Amino acid sequence: MPEQVNLGARLRRHAETTPDKPAAVLCSGPGKAGAFQTRSITFAELERDSDAAARGLEAIGIGRGVKTLVMIRPSFAFFSCFFALFKTGAVPVLIDPGMGGKRLLECVREAAPSAMIGISLAHIARLVRPRAFPKLAIPVTVGRRWFWGGHSWDGLKYFAEAPYALANTGSDDLAAILFTTGSTGPAKGVEYSHGALDRQIDRLSAVFTIGEDDIDAATFPGFSLFSIALGMTAVVPDIDPVRPGGAYPPNVITPINKLGCTFSFGSPALWARVSRYAAANSLSLPSLRRVVMAGAPAPAEVHERLLGGVLPDGAETFTPYGATEVMPVACIAGSEVMAETAAKTASGAGVCVGRPVEGVRVEIIAITDDPIAAWSPGLLAPEGEIGEIAIRAAHAARRYHHLPDADRLAIIRDGTERWRRMGDVGYKDGKGRLWFCGRKSHRVVAKTGTLFTIPCEAIFNRHPDVARSALVGIPGADGFARPAMLVELCEHVPSRRRARLADELLELARSNPLTAAIRDIAFHPGFPTDIRHNAKIRREDLAVWAARKFGVPRNSR
Repeated sequence: MPEQVNLGARLRRHAETTPDKPAAVLCSGPGKAGAFQTRSITFAELERDSDAAARGLEAIGIGRGVKTLVMIRPSFAFFSCFFALFKTGAVPVLIDPGMGGKRLLECVREAAPSAMIGISLAHIARLVRPRAFPKLAIPVTVGRRWFWGGHSWDGLKYFAEAPYALANTGSDDLAAILFTTGSTGPAKGVEYSHGALDRQIDRLSAVFTIGEDDIDAATFPGFSLFSIALGMTAVVPDIDPVRPGGAYPPNVITPINKLGCTFSFGSPALWARVSRYAAANSLSLPSLRRVVMAGAPAPAEVHERLLGGVLPDGAETFTPYGATEVMPVACIAGSEVMAETAAKTASGAGVCVGRPVEGVRVEIIAITDDPIAAWSPGLLAPEGEIGEIAIRAAHAARRYHHLPDADRLAIIRDGTERWRRMGDVGYKDGKGRLWFCGRKSHRVVAKTGTLFTIPCEAIFNRHPDVARSALVGIPGADGFARPAMLVELCEHVPSRRRARLADELLELARSNPLTAAIRDIAFHPGFPTDIRHNAKIRREDLAVWAARKFGVPRNSR
């Protein structure tokens, strides 16, 4: 019989043991005006509010198994809503709002939620594009409700003395549907069970040694729910969660220092910006002991700035490897990056993402774009060779939502177990560490061999005028691709330098066997990146741009 698990029980436990401790602190400013303000809610208050919301949700039909689209900005309502949904056994559906209106509505249509809890703007979208919401019958508005009817978030709450009776959900019951950003292909809904989410929370706590005594600088809203579930205080800085790479650094630094934050999980793009500002202004973060940068490989210079004086002695940075489908898979500390792997990364070895975490098995299989029905030893790539990364873990999501074709491409059956193909390529070294070499779909299969993004781009990124680069393939009539390198220049580089710089980069390419096949260079004004972390380069978009740039006819793409 499946174990009974309900994530709402975690909040209740902390409300009983530390009722007066802040569960969440919302920050305003300081901004350029210098005013900094906070509002907080205790664990006891959040427990009481989410209980009241759960009663109200159940009364209007949002109960066990009801798919509920949540479109709320980070706020007390955001936290209360998610825990209330878990308590009722409903299934929250979370989609990144920054992916763009058209793509977001495609995800909504695919998820087909029966209910929606959202801000006014979300409900306006529902009225303007009703076909994207074919099954939505229960609308709930957070904030001002205008003419569209439905229910008000504050108005549906029913407070009572007795605690709300948690839904008797099992470990295999569906807990949430979390959509990928679609930064490397179409966005997909990932199904998480209560048991998988519960195990994921425990795994994250163990890997980063975090617990109730920590205070989280919550720059990524999704992780802040885990923070509260672990008994931490989630301090939410005044930043746009859709564009963390554009955050105003004092709005991150001030709450960390004033409120004594000890931990932070966020985007490499955000920490690149914050660490650069702190170093330039001789600022430090003396309370911060652990900084976790996820979503894309963190550049070595970010680890170096943070560990070189921004963080206190004994602090550590981490880069975990994983995906929406499973996190964490592996992890490496910044101190190990600086001491052992950064130089190899700069020479084209890929990015070391560390050793698999406890409970995760990682194997490298030969690259194929075809489905693999069953696991066998014959799938493994030769030792040290770049192949596709496959993992097996109890905290991995079980499947995609209503996407059987995607499941066939991602899942390999192994008796009663499942291997998940990560869609990434890499290899393992002699120390058991995993090295990431890019997305499988981004590899460029040329006549001379296969080129992988991360190793090739590292060669170009060493040039002092290059901010970052992106390998793309230009379609050829013979079925092979022509490798091209797109380059985003540093801000200080004048346009008149480009012609000579292109020659320098081509010479750099010829000098290394990894990049010797690259004959085409183009300068791009600014790479598009993923929504969630502002860190992953959207190479599919760049490939279309490059095809136009190099004059490839549309019918040959």
